[in-house]
Amino acid sequence: MKRGDSHKITFTNRQGQTLAARLDLPLETPRAYALFAHCFTCSKDIFAASRIAQGLTNNDIAVLRFDFTGLGASEGEFANSNFSSNVEDLEDAARFLAEEYESPALLIGHSLGGAAVLVAAPRLESVQAVATINAPADPDHVKENFHYALPEIQESGAAQVTLAGRPFTIKRQFLEDIAQQRLADEIATMKKALLVFHAPLDQQVGIENAAKIFKAAKHPKSFISLDQADHLLSDRQDAIYVADLLGSWARRYLPAPDSAIHPEDLSEGEVLVQENGVGRFSQTISVGGRHKLLADEPPRIGGTDTGPTPYDLLLSGLGACTTMTMRMYAQRKGLSLDRAKVTLRHEKIHADDCESCESQGGKIDRIERRIELIGDLSNKERAKLLEIADKCPVHRTLHSEVQINSRLADDE
Repeated sequence: MKRGDSHKITFTNRQGQTLAARLDLPLETPRAYALFAHCFTCSKDIFAASRIAQGLTNNDIAVLRFDFTGLGASEGEFANSNFSSNVEDLEDAARFLAEEYESPALLIGHSLGGAAVLVAAPRLESVQAVATINAPADPDHVKENFHYALPEIQESGAAQVTLAGRPFTIKRQFLEDIAQQRLADEIATMKKALLVFHAPLDQQVGIENAAKIFKAAKHPKSFISLDQADHLLSDRQDAIYVADLLGSWARRYLPAPDSAIHPEDLSEGEVLVQENGVGRFSQTISVGGRHKLLADEPPRIGGTDTGPTPYDLLLSGLGACTTMTMRMYAQRKGLSLDRAKVTLRHEKIHADDCESCESQGGKIDRIERRIELIGDLSNKERAKLLEIADKCPVHRTLHSEVQINSRLADDE
Protein backbone atom coordinates (compact mmCIF):
# COMPACT_ATOMS: atom_id res chain seq x y z
CA MET A 1 0.00 0.00 0.00
CA LYS A 2 1.26 3.45 -0.86
CA ARG A 3 1.86 5.87 1.97
CA GLY A 4 -0.06 9.12 1.74
CA ASP A 5 -2.92 7.43 -0.15
CA SER A 6 -6.42 6.18 0.66
CA HIS A 7 -6.89 2.46 -0.01
CA LYS A 8 -10.06 0.43 -0.44
CA ILE A 9 -10.04 -2.63 1.81
CA THR A 10 -12.55 -5.01 3.38
CA PHE A 11 -12.85 -6.96 6.61
CA THR A 12 -15.32 -9.45 8.05
CA ASN A 13 -17.50 -8.80 11.08
CA ARG A 14 -18.57 -11.40 13.61
CA GLN A 15 -21.67 -12.16 11.55
CA GLY A 16 -19.48 -13.20 8.62
CA GLN A 17 -20.47 -10.15 6.57
CA THR A 18 -17.92 -8.24 4.51
CA LEU A 19 -17.66 -4.59 5.49
CA ALA A 20 -16.24 -2.05 3.07
CA ALA A 21 -13.56 0.27 4.40
CA ARG A 22 -10.88 2.78 3.51
CA LEU A 23 -7.46 2.94 5.10
CA ASP A 24 -5.86 6.38 4.90
CA LEU A 25 -2.09 6.27 5.43
CA PRO A 26 0.35 9.10 6.21
CA LEU A 27 3.65 9.49 4.41
CA GLU A 28 5.57 8.76 7.60
CA THR A 29 5.38 5.56 9.61
CA PRO A 30 2.04 5.92 11.45
CA ARG A 31 2.54 6.94 15.05
CA ALA A 32 -0.93 5.50 15.74
CA TYR A 33 -4.07 4.15 14.09
CA ALA A 34 -7.54 5.66 14.41
CA LEU A 35 -11.06 4.33 13.78
CA PHE A 36 -13.74 6.62 12.35
CA ALA A 37 -17.47 5.88 12.83
CA HIS A 38 -19.81 7.72 10.45
CA CYS A 39 -23.20 9.26 11.18
CA PHE A 40 -26.60 7.51 11.10
CA THR A 41 -27.37 6.23 7.55
CA CYS A 42 -24.24 7.98 6.21
CA SER A 43 -21.15 6.26 4.82
CA LYS A 44 -17.38 6.27 5.20
CA ASP A 45 -17.11 8.49 2.10
CA ILE A 46 -19.05 11.50 3.41
CA PHE A 47 -16.92 14.63 2.98
CA ALA A 48 -16.48 15.22 6.71
CA ALA A 49 -15.08 11.71 7.15
CA SER A 50 -12.62 11.96 4.25
CA ARG A 51 -11.43 15.45 5.24
CA ILE A 52 -10.94 14.51 8.88
CA ALA A 53 -9.00 11.40 7.80
CA GLN A 54 -6.77 13.61 5.67
CA GLY A 55 -6.16 15.94 8.59
CA LEU A 56 -5.12 13.05 10.79
CA THR A 57 -2.75 11.59 8.19
CA ASN A 58 -1.08 15.01 8.08
CA ASN A 59 -0.33 14.37 11.75
CA ASP A 60 1.09 10.90 10.98
CA ILE A 61 -2.06 9.09 12.17
CA ALA A 62 -3.48 6.33 9.96
CA VAL A 63 -7.29 6.17 9.77
CA LEU A 64 -9.64 3.25 9.11
CA ARG A 65 -13.16 4.41 8.17
CA PHE A 66 -15.77 1.85 7.22
CA ASP A 67 -19.43 1.42 6.32
CA PHE A 68 -21.56 -0.08 9.07
CA THR A 69 -23.53 -3.23 8.26
CA GLY A 70 -26.10 -2.63 5.51
CA LEU A 71 -24.78 0.82 4.58
CA GLY A 72 -22.57 2.07 1.77
CA ALA A 73 -20.76 -0.84 0.14
CA SER A 74 -20.95 -3.15 3.16
CA GLU A 75 -22.91 -6.39 3.18
CA GLY A 76 -25.93 -7.09 5.36
CA GLU A 77 -29.41 -5.63 5.75
CA PHE A 78 -29.70 -2.23 7.40
CA ALA A 79 -33.15 -3.24 8.71
CA ASN A 80 -31.53 -6.02 10.74
CA SER A 81 -28.86 -3.79 12.24
CA ASN A 82 -29.11 -1.61 15.32
CA PHE A 83 -26.99 0.50 17.66
CA SER A 84 -25.54 -2.56 19.39
CA SER A 85 -24.51 -4.10 16.07
CA ASN A 86 -22.80 -0.82 15.17
CA VAL A 87 -20.75 -1.06 18.35
CA GLU A 88 -19.90 -4.67 17.48
CA ASP A 89 -18.81 -3.56 14.00
CA LEU A 90 -16.48 -1.06 15.65
CA GLU A 91 -15.02 -3.79 17.84
CA ASP A 92 -14.57 -6.01 14.79
CA ALA A 93 -12.85 -3.17 12.93
CA ALA A 94 -10.50 -2.73 15.90
CA ARG A 95 -9.77 -6.46 15.85
CA PHE A 96 -8.99 -6.27 12.13
CA LEU A 97 -6.57 -3.39 12.69
CA ALA A 98 -4.87 -5.25 15.53
CA GLU A 99 -4.41 -8.37 13.40
CA GLU A 100 -3.33 -6.71 10.17
CA TYR A 101 -1.70 -3.44 11.27
CA GLU A 102 -1.84 -2.10 14.83
CA SER A 103 -4.51 -1.78 17.51
CA PRO A 104 -6.35 1.58 17.33
CA ALA A 105 -5.33 4.27 19.81
CA LEU A 106 -7.94 6.84 18.73
CA LEU A 107 -11.69 6.63 18.09
CA ILE A 108 -13.66 9.35 16.26
CA GLY A 109 -17.42 9.27 15.88
CA HIS A 110 -19.79 11.58 14.00
CA SER A 111 -23.41 11.91 15.18
CA LEU A 112 -24.73 8.44 16.16
CA GLY A 113 -21.26 7.15 15.34
CA GLY A 114 -20.08 9.38 18.18
CA ALA A 115 -22.40 7.60 20.60
CA ALA A 116 -21.12 4.27 19.28
CA VAL A 117 -17.46 5.11 19.92
CA LEU A 118 -18.31 6.21 23.46
CA VAL A 119 -19.74 2.74 24.12
CA ALA A 120 -16.94 0.90 22.30
CA ALA A 121 -14.05 2.81 23.90
CA PRO A 122 -14.18 1.18 27.38
CA ARG A 123 -14.10 -2.24 25.68
CA LEU A 124 -10.95 -1.46 23.66
CA GLU A 125 -7.88 -1.41 25.88
CA SER A 126 -5.62 0.04 23.20
CA VAL A 127 -7.71 3.22 22.80
CA GLN A 128 -6.16 6.24 24.48
CA ALA A 129 -8.37 9.05 23.18
CA VAL A 130 -11.92 9.55 21.88
CA ALA A 131 -13.45 12.41 19.89
CA THR A 132 -17.15 12.97 19.15
CA ILE A 133 -18.65 15.31 16.57
CA ASN A 134 -22.27 16.49 17.01
CA ALA A 135 -23.03 13.29 18.93
CA PRO A 136 -26.26 12.61 20.87
CA ALA A 137 -25.98 12.00 24.61
CA ASP A 138 -28.49 9.18 24.22
CA PRO A 139 -28.81 6.87 21.17
CA ASP A 140 -32.60 7.04 21.68
CA HIS A 141 -32.36 10.57 20.29
CA VAL A 142 -32.03 9.18 16.75
CA LYS A 143 -35.71 8.25 16.60
CA GLU A 144 -36.51 11.96 16.26
CA ASN A 145 -35.44 11.54 12.64
CA PHE A 146 -38.48 9.36 11.96
CA HIS A 147 -40.88 10.25 14.81
CA TYR A 148 -43.81 10.26 12.38
CA ALA A 149 -43.35 6.52 11.77
CA LEU A 150 -43.03 5.42 15.40
CA PRO A 151 -46.69 4.31 15.79
CA GLU A 152 -46.48 2.17 12.64
CA ILE A 153 -43.18 0.61 13.75
CA GLN A 154 -44.60 -0.27 17.16
CA GLU A 155 -47.81 -1.65 15.70
CA SER A 156 -46.59 -3.42 12.58
CA GLY A 157 -43.04 -4.24 13.67
CA ALA A 158 -41.44 -2.24 10.85
CA ALA A 159 -41.92 0.81 8.65
CA GLN A 160 -40.17 2.41 5.71
CA VAL A 161 -38.88 5.89 6.44
CA THR A 162 -37.08 8.50 4.37
CA LEU A 163 -33.74 9.74 5.73
CA ALA A 164 -31.54 12.17 3.80
CA GLY A 165 -33.75 11.54 0.77
CA ARG A 166 -33.29 7.76 0.81
CA PRO A 167 -35.66 4.99 1.95
CA PHE A 168 -34.75 2.84 4.95
CA THR A 169 -36.63 0.16 6.85
CA ILE A 170 -36.67 0.59 10.61
CA LYS A 171 -37.78 -2.37 12.72
CA ARG A 172 -39.14 -2.51 16.24
CA GLN A 173 -35.96 -4.25 17.40
CA PHE A 174 -34.02 -1.10 16.52
CA LEU A 175 -36.19 0.98 18.87
CA GLU A 176 -35.94 -1.60 21.62
CA ASP A 177 -32.17 -1.69 21.29
CA ILE A 178 -31.60 2.07 21.55
CA ALA A 179 -34.03 2.27 24.48
CA GLN A 180 -31.82 -0.10 26.46
CA GLN A 181 -28.64 1.94 26.05
CA ARG A 182 -27.24 3.82 29.08
CA LEU A 183 -24.65 6.04 27.47
CA ALA A 184 -23.94 8.15 30.56
CA ASP A 185 -22.79 5.04 32.43
CA GLU A 186 -20.47 4.07 29.57
CA ILE A 187 -18.96 7.56 29.44
CA ALA A 188 -18.37 7.65 33.20
CA THR A 189 -16.32 4.44 33.08
CA MET A 190 -14.48 5.18 29.83
CA LYS A 191 -11.20 6.40 31.36
CA LYS A 192 -10.01 7.83 28.04
CA ALA A 193 -9.13 11.37 26.99
CA LEU A 194 -12.23 12.94 25.42
CA LEU A 195 -12.74 15.79 22.96
CA VAL A 196 -16.32 16.90 22.28
CA PHE A 197 -17.02 18.89 19.10
CA HIS A 198 -20.51 20.31 18.77
CA ALA A 199 -22.27 22.95 16.71
CA PRO A 200 -24.48 25.32 18.77
CA LEU A 201 -26.79 25.69 15.76
CA ASP A 202 -27.12 21.95 15.12
CA GLN A 203 -30.78 21.43 14.24
CA GLN A 204 -30.64 17.63 14.48
CA VAL A 205 -28.71 17.07 17.68
CA GLY A 206 -28.98 20.04 20.03
CA ILE A 207 -26.04 21.54 21.90
CA GLU A 208 -27.48 20.26 25.21
CA ASN A 209 -26.27 16.80 24.16
CA ALA A 210 -22.68 18.00 24.25
CA ALA A 211 -23.22 19.35 27.77
CA LYS A 212 -24.52 15.97 28.96
CA ILE A 213 -21.63 14.06 27.40
CA PHE A 214 -19.09 16.48 28.84
CA LYS A 215 -20.63 16.36 32.30
CA ALA A 216 -20.69 12.54 32.36
CA ALA A 217 -17.04 12.23 31.33
CA LYS A 218 -14.05 12.28 33.65
CA HIS A 219 -10.95 14.34 32.97
CA PRO A 220 -9.03 14.76 30.73
CA LYS A 221 -11.87 16.20 28.63
CA SER A 222 -12.20 19.17 26.28
CA PHE A 223 -14.97 20.91 24.37
CA ILE A 224 -14.75 22.85 21.11
CA SER A 225 -17.68 24.82 19.73
CA LEU A 226 -18.29 24.58 15.97
CA ASP A 227 -19.73 28.04 15.43
CA GLN A 228 -22.04 28.32 12.42
CA ALA A 229 -21.53 24.64 11.44
CA ASP A 230 -24.43 22.33 10.58
CA HIS A 231 -24.90 18.76 11.74
CA LEU A 232 -23.08 17.11 8.81
CA LEU A 233 -20.26 19.67 8.58
CA SER A 234 -21.33 20.19 5.00
CA ASP A 235 -19.34 23.42 4.75
CA ARG A 236 -15.82 22.51 3.70
CA GLN A 237 -14.22 24.99 6.09
CA ASP A 238 -15.99 23.47 9.09
CA ALA A 239 -14.68 20.01 8.24
CA ILE A 240 -11.17 21.38 7.77
CA TYR A 241 -11.39 23.17 11.12
CA VAL A 242 -12.33 19.94 12.91
CA ALA A 243 -9.61 17.99 11.08
CA ASP A 244 -6.86 20.46 12.00
CA LEU A 245 -7.82 20.74 15.66
CA LEU A 246 -8.39 17.02 16.07
CA GLY A 247 -4.97 16.18 14.66
CA SER A 248 -3.21 18.57 17.04
CA TRP A 249 -5.23 17.44 20.07
CA ALA A 250 -4.77 13.72 19.41
CA ARG A 251 -0.98 13.94 19.25
CA ARG A 252 -0.95 14.85 22.95
CA TYR A 253 -2.43 11.49 23.93
CA LEU A 254 -0.80 9.19 21.41
CA PRO A 255 2.57 7.45 21.65
CA ALA A 256 5.56 9.43 20.46
CA PRO A 257 7.39 8.25 17.33
CA ASP A 258 10.09 5.72 18.20
CA SER A 259 12.69 7.18 15.86
CA ALA A 260 15.69 8.71 17.64
CA ILE A 261 16.15 11.06 14.68
CA HIS A 262 13.20 13.18 13.65
CA PRO A 263 12.81 14.63 10.15
CA GLU A 264 12.38 18.14 11.54
CA ASP A 265 15.84 17.88 13.13
CA LEU A 266 17.60 17.44 9.79
CA SER A 267 19.89 20.15 8.47
CA GLU A 268 20.14 21.45 4.92
CA GLY A 269 21.57 18.70 2.72
CA GLU A 270 20.85 15.86 5.17
CA VAL A 271 18.64 12.93 4.19
CA LEU A 272 17.00 10.49 6.62
CA VAL A 273 15.90 7.10 5.28
CA GLN A 274 14.04 4.74 7.60
CA GLU A 275 11.92 1.63 7.30
CA ASN A 276 8.23 2.40 7.73
CA GLY A 277 6.90 -1.08 8.47
CA VAL A 278 4.99 -1.63 5.23
CA GLY A 279 6.09 -4.91 3.68
CA ARG A 280 9.75 -5.92 3.54
CA PHE A 281 11.37 -2.96 1.83
CA SER A 282 9.23 0.20 2.03
CA GLN A 283 11.17 3.25 3.24
CA THR A 284 10.24 6.81 4.17
CA ILE A 285 12.74 9.41 3.00
CA SER A 286 12.93 12.81 4.68
CA VAL A 287 15.04 15.46 2.94
CA GLY A 288 16.37 18.43 4.87
CA GLY A 289 13.42 18.36 7.25
CA ARG A 290 11.14 19.79 4.54
CA HIS A 291 10.35 17.11 1.95
CA LYS A 292 9.09 13.53 2.22
CA LEU A 293 9.02 10.74 -0.33
CA LEU A 294 8.97 6.95 -0.42
CA ALA A 295 11.12 4.15 -1.76
CA ASP A 296 10.27 0.47 -2.22
CA GLU A 297 10.67 -2.48 -4.54
CA PRO A 298 8.07 -3.97 -6.91
CA PRO A 299 6.05 -7.04 -5.83
CA ARG A 300 7.98 -9.33 -8.21
CA ILE A 301 11.00 -9.12 -5.91
CA GLY A 302 9.16 -9.04 -2.61
CA GLY A 303 8.28 -5.36 -2.23
CA THR A 304 4.90 -3.64 -1.91
CA ASP A 305 5.42 -0.92 -4.55
CA THR A 306 4.73 1.97 -2.16
CA GLY A 307 7.25 4.14 -3.99
CA PRO A 308 10.00 4.21 -6.59
CA THR A 309 12.96 1.84 -6.35
CA PRO A 310 16.41 3.08 -5.31
CA TYR A 311 17.49 3.00 -8.96
CA ASP A 312 14.36 4.92 -9.94
CA LEU A 313 15.37 7.60 -7.44
CA LEU A 314 18.90 7.61 -8.84
CA LEU A 315 17.55 8.19 -12.35
CA SER A 316 15.22 10.87 -11.02
CA GLY A 317 18.14 12.72 -9.48
CA LEU A 318 20.12 12.53 -12.70
CA GLY A 319 17.15 13.61 -14.78
CA ALA A 320 16.30 16.56 -12.53
CA CYS A 321 19.91 17.69 -12.46
CA THR A 322 20.10 17.42 -16.27
CA THR A 323 17.09 19.63 -16.96
CA MET A 324 18.10 22.14 -14.26
CA THR A 325 21.59 22.47 -15.68
CA MET A 326 20.30 22.99 -19.22
CA ARG A 327 17.79 25.56 -17.92
CA MET A 328 20.51 27.54 -16.16
CA TYR A 329 22.64 27.58 -19.32
CA ALA A 330 19.71 28.54 -21.56
CA GLN A 331 18.77 31.47 -19.33
CA ARG A 332 22.34 32.66 -19.09
CA LYS A 333 22.76 32.55 -22.88
CA GLY A 334 19.28 33.82 -23.72
CA LEU A 335 18.26 30.66 -25.59
CA SER A 336 14.60 30.10 -26.49
CA LEU A 337 14.25 26.89 -24.52
CA ASP A 338 10.57 26.56 -23.62
CA ARG A 339 10.80 23.21 -21.91
CA ALA A 340 13.24 20.35 -21.43
CA LYS A 341 12.25 16.70 -20.93
CA VAL A 342 14.51 13.81 -20.03
CA THR A 343 13.56 10.12 -20.17
CA LEU A 344 15.98 7.74 -18.46
CA ARG A 345 16.38 3.98 -18.22
CA HIS A 346 18.88 1.91 -16.25
CA GLU A 347 19.96 -1.60 -17.12
CA LYS A 348 22.76 -4.05 -16.58
CA ILE A 349 24.62 -5.04 -19.73
CA HIS A 350 27.52 -7.32 -20.49
CA ALA A 351 30.76 -5.39 -20.65
CA ASP A 352 31.64 -7.19 -23.89
CA ASP A 353 28.66 -5.49 -25.55
CA CYS A 354 29.91 -2.00 -24.73
CA GLU A 355 32.47 -0.65 -27.20
CA SER A 356 33.34 2.43 -25.11
CA CYS A 357 33.65 0.61 -21.78
CA GLU A 358 37.00 0.02 -20.14
CA SER A 359 35.78 -3.03 -18.20
CA GLN A 360 36.23 -6.38 -19.83
CA GLY A 361 33.87 -9.25 -18.96
CA GLY A 362 31.05 -9.26 -16.41
CA LYS A 363 28.20 -6.78 -16.30
CA ILE A 364 28.22 -3.01 -16.07
CA ASP A 365 25.59 -0.36 -15.48
CA ARG A 366 24.24 1.59 -18.43
CA ILE A 367 21.91 4.59 -18.26
CA GLU A 368 20.09 5.62 -21.41
CA ARG A 369 19.17 9.31 -21.32
CA ARG A 370 16.85 10.65 -24.04
CA ILE A 371 16.64 14.44 -24.03
CA GLU A 372 13.81 16.37 -25.66
CA LEU A 373 14.26 20.12 -26.16
CA ILE A 374 11.16 22.17 -26.92
CA GLY A 375 11.59 25.67 -28.28
CA ASP A 376 12.84 27.78 -31.20
CA LEU A 377 16.41 26.48 -31.13
CA SER A 378 18.98 26.16 -33.90
CA ASN A 379 20.81 22.89 -34.48
CA LYS A 380 23.94 24.46 -33.00
CA GLU A 381 22.07 25.51 -29.87
CA ARG A 382 20.51 22.09 -29.47
CA ALA A 383 23.93 20.43 -29.80
CA LYS A 384 25.37 22.78 -27.19
CA LEU A 385 22.55 21.99 -24.73
CA LEU A 386 23.21 18.27 -25.23
CA GLU A 387 26.86 18.93 -24.42
CA ILE A 388 25.83 20.89 -21.30
CA ALA A 389 23.66 18.00 -20.18
CA ASP A 390 26.77 15.87 -19.70
CA LYS A 391 28.16 18.54 -17.37
CA CYS A 392 25.38 18.42 -14.79
CA PRO A 393 26.81 17.82 -11.27
CA VAL A 394 25.04 14.49 -10.72
CA HIS A 395 26.31 13.23 -14.09
CA ARG A 396 29.83 14.19 -13.09
CA THR A 397 29.42 12.51 -9.70
CA LEU A 398 28.39 9.26 -11.34
CA HIS A 399 31.51 9.38 -13.55
CA SER A 400 33.92 10.38 -10.78
CA GLU A 401 35.52 8.41 -7.98
CA VAL A 402 33.09 8.57 -5.05
CA GLN A 403 34.11 7.92 -1.47
CA ILE A 404 31.36 6.62 0.85
CA ASN A 405 32.18 6.45 4.55
CA SER A 406 29.84 4.26 6.64
CA ARG A 407 29.70 4.02 10.44
CA LEU A 408 27.29 2.82 13.07
CA ALA A 409 25.33 5.55 14.82
CA ASP A 410 26.01 3.78 18.13
CA ASP A 411 29.73 4.45 17.68
CA GLU A 412 29.32 8.22 17.51
